[in-house]
Amino acid sequence: MAINVVRFAHENLVRWGILRNGQITPIPGEYPTTRDFVLANSVENLAELHGVTLAISAVEILSPVTRNQQFICQGANYRQHMIESGMDPDAKKFNMIFTKAPSCIVAANSPLIMPENVRFLDYEIELGLIVKRDLGKAVKVTDGNLHEFIAGLVIVNDYSARDIQIPQMQFYKGKSYRTFGPVGPYLCLLGPGDFPSIKNLQLKLTVNGQVRQKDTTANLVFGPAETLTELSGVQDLVAGDLIATGTPAGCALSVPSPSRQKIAALFPEATKWKFFMDVQAKRPQYLEIGDVVEARISHPSGSIDLGVQRNVVVGERA
Repeated sequence: MAINVVRFAHENLVRWGILRNGQITPIPGEYPTTRDFVLANSVENLAELHGVTLAISAVEILSPVTRNQQFICQGANYRQHMIESGMDPDAKKFNMIFTKAPSCIVAANSPLIMPENVRFLDYEIELGLIVKRDLGKAVKVTDGNLHEFIAGLVIVNDYSARDIQIPQMQFYKGKSYRTFGPVGPYLCLLGPGDFPSIKNLQLKLTVNGQVRQKDTTANLVFGPAETLTELSGVQDLVAGDLIATGTPAGCALSVPSPSRQKIAALFPEATKWKFFMDVQAKRPQYLEIGDVVEARISHPSGSIDLGVQRNVVVGERA
């Protein structure tokens, strides 16, 4: 019963609608935020909605996550990505959590602005979870009751300025530049029977048509249920908040082996980070102005298809 909905602008109004076969059925009512929309609409009720439609080509598709919502992220959460980052997925016992600034959220097909001070711009395709209800206390989430806490899914690209994130040890700064968080194009609302499919979604990211990342959510280290359980024990969540679940292997970032990291730690800070920057400078995988990044997430059966993100890298304008 998965249903794709879109948030769109048409004739100076921002509305929500159901997407079917390239046509949008507008949903009655005004929902200024993702929280408003999620709390007021169920996938069961929307499945029954029909009426006058608009062609998707006639509207401007916006991010289905509004900027009032929290943007919470998991790091190093796919087994192979952990390995290429110098970690042992069988030894790592903690869930790496950080946040991005909501102001970096943009529509799925927005240009990606490369700041003038950034040299090493990286891509990270991720599955995003949309929180279904307000959580003001710790809850125990399981695969069996996950449908009570998650409304649906989106594509996220966690773009990252590695020369800010790594040497400055600033995940927030390195990942929060404006346009570094495209979301959508669709919010796929799920019925209870759709949730088992979350464990078998296929992720693929290409740069200029070349596959850079390809994996399945079967390889997640910390799944949605245990992550929600942990987060609810730490902080409040509200309906519409976004949780990005980590990226697969294949990023541009090159991480030294654990042995080289130990050796580098013996050098002065300036020497250590010069070595890091020299290694990254040899990586042709980093994004450049003019590159085209496309991200797709879907289930092999076609029952869940989150659409395609397409971002063109552009220079920063004064």
